[in-house]
Amino acid sequence: MITFSHVNKWYGDYHALVDVTAEVKKGEVVVVCGPSGSGKSTLIRTVNRLEEIKSGELVFDGRNVHAPMSSREMNQLRSRVGFVFQSFNLFPHLSALENVMLSPIRVRGVSRNEAKDKAMQLLERVGLAAKAPSYPAQLSGGQQQRVAIARALAMEPPAMLFDEPTSALDPEMVGEVLAVMRSLANDGMTMMCVTHEMGFAREVADRVWFMDAGSILESADPETFFRQPQHPRAQRFLSDLRSH
Repeated sequence: MITFSHVNKWYGDYHALVDVTAEVKKGEVVVVCGPSGSGKSTLIRTVNRLEEIKSGELVFDGRNVHAPMSSREMNQLRSRVGFVFQSFNLFPHLSALENVMLSPIRVRGVSRNEAKDKAMQLLERVGLAAKAPSYPAQLSGGQQQRVAIARALAMEPPAMLFDEPTSALDPEMVGEVLAVMRSLANDGMTMMCVTHEMGFAREVADRVWFMDAGSILESADPETFFRQPQHPRAQRFLSDLRSH
């Protein structure tokens, strides 16, 4: 579903992604972890071209993401990659229901009634049907993030990207967001998740990628990664986590 081939990115002189080669299979859940500044968020943001790459190739569902394309083609590409941000990015002047309805109506030309029915189903799915008329300011952080997930799902994307979706939440709200992500994984959604939630990684991921200094230093199934990490930097990262 997603293939990185010798992907490099610089910010000025800073080499943010260093020759990344990896793939995410259809239906696979990949958790990307590592210390702050290791390139995790940059990597995930290249998949829907929120970040441009300097060299290499990135293919999403058979399409070269960084090939020249018109803004219409770019919007089409992004509509097929569900993206959930750290800070929910909901439209404050729209209700939860309207936030979820907006893209299918605007981008796909779905009728208002059809979009509303679908949005209600999705809010039901994330446990927020009762909050459909509420505005973002009336919702907790965990509820806003669940609306953001419903909004991403409204475009029926073949894959979902999560960029530290729980890091802006109070600890008691983290579980409700992870539960929605867990149910998506159980339904076979292809997912890339940048997260510090190692319990989630251990339980839900098919593969864990450990990044540092712009490179994927280790790619392993969770059992192997948490029990016997091979790379010394991954060993140190996990031992620091345990000591916390």
